[in-house]
Amino acid sequence: MPTVSIGDADIYYEEAGKGPALILVPGLSGLGSFWAQQVREFSRDFRVVIHDHRGTGQSTHSRIRYSVEQMAGDVLRLMDKLGIAAAHLVGHSTGGAIGQVIAQDHPERLQSLVLSATWAGRDPFFRRLFESRKEVLLNLGVEAYLRASVLFLAPPWWVSANDAAIAESHRQAMKAAAPVEVMASRIDAIVAFDRRARLGEIRTPTLVIVAADDTITPRFYSDELAERIPGAKLVVLEGGGHFAPQIMPEPYNAAVGAFLRAQR
Repeated sequence: MPTVSIGDADIYYEEAGKGPALILVPGLSGLGSFWAQQVREFSRDFRVVIHDHRGTGQSTHSRIRYSVEQMAGDVLRLMDKLGIAAAHLVGHSTGGAIGQVIAQDHPERLQSLVLSATWAGRDPFFRRLFESRKEVLLNLGVEAYLRASVLFLAPPWWVSANDAAIAESHRQAMKAAAPVEVMASRIDAIVAFDRRARLGEIRTPTLVIVAADDTITPRFYSDELAERIPGAKLVVLEGGGHFAPQIMPEPYNAAVGAFLRAQR
């Protein structure tokens, strides 16, 4: 299994394809496997790199105080280790927060940016949602957290149609779960994140994309990003919930792929 040391942690990564570098950064779950249907599509034109965030999956489950800035630093160090001076970056949810940090603090490392189902900074809804999810995690455990989370992450019709597959994915997730305190610290990190004041600094060509029925990062978060990032383009997908890249991959890949190929 490919891992690379970034100094104080080992990061699990995979890559496929040849061409300009494209980093796909997942959300709070932190698992690079989230992007399976995008890797197949985009590796025809790009050197696609995915990874498990520190604190998740097959990367080191460091017991540190997590922050989005720390997560962005891990991505940059992974790029350094892989010899990638600059890349196109697609960041989903927490990955989009990571993308904002890199675009603001290290713009020379990005050739284009896709902000997928993400947000610029917490508001009362975001705070309440993730405080509640953290309470479930701490008081009822990882299994209850996973069962509750899917009700927000995916549309009701998809949950009803995929009950057995969801149960199996939760069993697999339980096997690889990080310690609860690590998961809780990562939730604290995204609740603390707020880069609204610096959105106007982003000059990287940017696409903002969200599903109309996303209940984790509702459309108005993406409207704010698209309005405040100079020249950003907004795409609103008809459906797919917060997990649109998995649930509705064809329209998602078409929109993101067209943008990325135009930036080559």
